[in-house]
Amino acid sequence: MFLFTAPSGAGKTTIVRHLLKTFDFLDFSVSATTREKRKKEKHGKDYYFFSLEEFKDLRRRRKFVEWEEVYEDQFYGTLKSEISRLWEAQKHIVFDIDVRGARDIKRKYGEQCLAIFVKPPSFEIHVQRLKNRNTESEESLKKRIRRIKREMRYEQKFDTVLLNDDLETAFKEAEKLILEFLKV
Repeated sequence: MFLFTAPSGAGKTTIVRHLLKTFDFLDFSVSATTREKRKKEKHGKDYYFFSLEEFKDLRRRRKFVEWEEVYEDQFYGTLKSEISRLWEAQKHIVFDIDVRGARDIKRKYGEQCLAIFVKPPSFEIHVQRLKNRNTESEESLKKRIRRIKREMRYEQKFDTVLLNDDLETAFKEAEKLILEFLKV
């Protein structure tokens, strides 16, 4: 398992997408969420979109490996069935996941995981990248910025830190981390 984690807007999704195009032995763990679907997102590909009630029912039935209420009534989690699906397909799993979820999975799967914290070059550049996405209202942007400040403190709790200053360099470093972990 490869856990790519970072606060929102650090570039982990871009790096994960690159790795999935580069290595056919990898596949993406689709997370479950209660947040609203964005325009180009597809259920089952980008996320499994659930109502709050559906998510809570899955949680009660212990269907998640990990879950978190990221913002009020906005939950994210990894379904046990998703990990089973990918392992049955003989794939190494790549996660694009928040810092707490990554910590939880690392605790449960230990040496089967490489936990990679994607770090932007600076807080200011990080916030600017988030603004440039144009996916946030002013209020949700403020929430994300507060969360970024908290999550940046987790940096040293992961196996390695991948600096995302130059995207091409970050791609090559991420490829190297995957191959070294798999001893390919």
